[in-house]
Amino acid sequence: MHEDDLSDSEVLELHVGTSSPCWRLDSDSNALELAAVRGLANTGVALDSDQAAGIRRFTGVTSTIELDISLFGRPLKLHLVGRKLDTRNWAGTASAYTDTRAVARDLTHGLAFAELVVSEVNSLVVVLDSNGIIQRFNRLCEEVLGKREEDVIGRSAYELFMTPEQAEHSSKNITGFFENDEPFDVERYINTVNGPRLYQFRNKFVQSGSGVEQRFLICSGVDITEERNAQQRLTELANTDTLTGLPNRHAITELIRAALATGKNDASHQIGVLFLDLDNFKRVNDHYGHVAGDGLLTKVAAIVSGCLGQGATLARLGGDEFVVLSERVTLESLETTARTIIEQLSAAVRLDELVELYTSCSVGIALYPQHGDTVETLIRNADTAMYAAKEAGKHTYRVFTQEMNQKVARAMWLDINLRKALEEGQFVLHYQPLVDAATGDVRSVEALIRWQSPDRGIVGPGEFIRHAEESGLIGPIGRWVMSEAAKQAMIWKEKGLNLRVGINVSALQLADVNFVAHFRGVPGCIGPEGSLLDIELTESCLIENQDRVLTLMRQLREMGSKIYLDDFGTGYSSLAQLARLPLDVIKLDRSFVTGIDGDASAQELVRSVASLAKALGFSVVAEGVETKSQDAFIRQVGIECAQGYIHAKPMPAHDLEAWMLKRKKLRLIA
Repeated sequence: MHEDDLSDSEVLELHVGTSSPCWRLDSDSNALELAAVRGLANTGVALDSDQAAGIRRFTGVTSTIELDISLFGRPLKLHLVGRKLDTRNWAGTASAYTDTRAVARDLTHGLAFAELVVSEVNSLVVVLDSNGIIQRFNRLCEEVLGKREEDVIGRSAYELFMTPEQAEHSSKNITGFFENDEPFDVERYINTVNGPRLYQFRNKFVQSGSGVEQRFLICSGVDITEERNAQQRLTELANTDTLTGLPNRHAITELIRAALATGKNDASHQIGVLFLDLDNFKRVNDHYGHVAGDGLLTKVAAIVSGCLGQGATLARLGGDEFVVLSERVTLESLETTARTIIEQLSAAVRLDELVELYTSCSVGIALYPQHGDTVETLIRNADTAMYAAKEAGKHTYRVFTQEMNQKVARAMWLDINLRKALEEGQFVLHYQPLVDAATGDVRSVEALIRWQSPDRGIVGPGEFIRHAEESGLIGPIGRWVMSEAAKQAMIWKEKGLNLRVGINVSALQLADVNFVAHFRGVPGCIGPEGSLLDIELTESCLIENQDRVLTLMRQLREMGSKIYLDDFGTGYSSLAQLARLPLDVIKLDRSFVTGIDGDASAQELVRSVASLAKALGFSVVAEGVETKSQDAFIRQVGIECAQGYIHAKPMPAHDLEAWMLKRKKLRLIA
């Protein structure tokens, strides 16, 4: 029989060895390989570029294409069924176009493979028509939802798996998506055999392959419950204070930012920020431990929360700092809230049956838009106002003013430049003599620190000592004073002046457990005849840890120092308490001395102090003596020493020496 008389199937049988050969195409050539056995190529057919491109558009899902080819000069129409194997190869089976049985068989195999993929894929797969009627329901759907495919095919997905509200919403959405023909993603909770679970569905439209032209929605869903729970937990951790459960710094910052965005579109929308800081919280931690401190913070959070109105949010910034955000408020309502919080925190806070603590707080208030229009500015200004409340005595509140910023600027300048002053040796000591009231001889001198600032000239201690205490610089500054005064005392001793030097010591310096060691280690501070330095303490040094301070006073006296009680009468000690203190000298505060000019009551008080001090064995120094009448009165009542401008102002060491020499010459002449 001539080849022209053979059918297309017979031609394939003749040249390839089978009527349903395997085919293969790679990415490097447009030659279609045909073989009776997969993997062995025995015939090649040249394709044009369009034909090759059509095959290379196959994906991993079984697809078909019709090709007109020439096999050994004989034109053939082939039906190819196949898919993409990998990035470089496509393969499948071929049949003559007229061989409907072979074509059907190949399609059946391909569809069976596709069906297996849909059935076994590890995702929920549901196919819906435009009315939400279920057309396909894979094996995982059966397992997860506890329903068989045969029981749900042809039924409404809205009725089976959604509440009426969800069904109405989804029906409108899907109708719109069908009209737009755009794929979309959606997250939805569905009731599974293991309870409600969150699934993410990726939805895509496909056309029907045969029969009536229809479009279907393929919904492929994966369980993202644990992923979302983990994300939610991370979000909570990022925005929640773990100790109190309140919003943290990040969370309250974002809430204030959102409130400001609303406020900028509404002129009547005032936003208030309260900055709270507990007073003396460090003492609780130091005395009772951090567990008690944490317990107190938790109780405080609950108490403050109970003071807030609806719409206010309390957050903990860290440590013992809290912030309250209030929207649509007035300054008056913020002040009322601040007073309520302060009042509620005045009562005892019971941690357990044994521990009951008293605390208080200082509150700063800032209001948008008057006091700032950014998150950072509002919080900073409320913080500044809180520090103003601390300076006002704590246990109170202050509303921010621009003058407070000037104080902050001064504090920042001090913080930077005080450190420079230490590093660059900008401090000097001036010395003011203590003069014998009867003879006029110089008994000793008091060392007074001065700061020679390159920017501001001579700065007195009243402008920087308090900041030095708050910033922790008082320790190194105090040690410098100690060393410099001891050095000067040794110089004067070598010159034959034998001047004792008194230095002022604060309560914070005494709190340093190494204070005595520092004192003992200063070169020239303690010689064979004892210390040349005397210590001046204020009554505030005796308030906290009095027993320890008394021990330090005794140790210093044993090393040869005299102990002065400075500014007597302005603190908390009574004359009766003085008997138990290891003191040598009482320095009567200048406020009493100033009053003796024409004030009988002040005169009687000074006279009583002098009399009782003499009975207790103390010497008395009158501070701030500036007039002849004051000087005469203290001599009259038996006060031994005077210190004040009538005798001499504080001066550098070389000026003091010149002053003493001049005074000596005048007395010789007299």
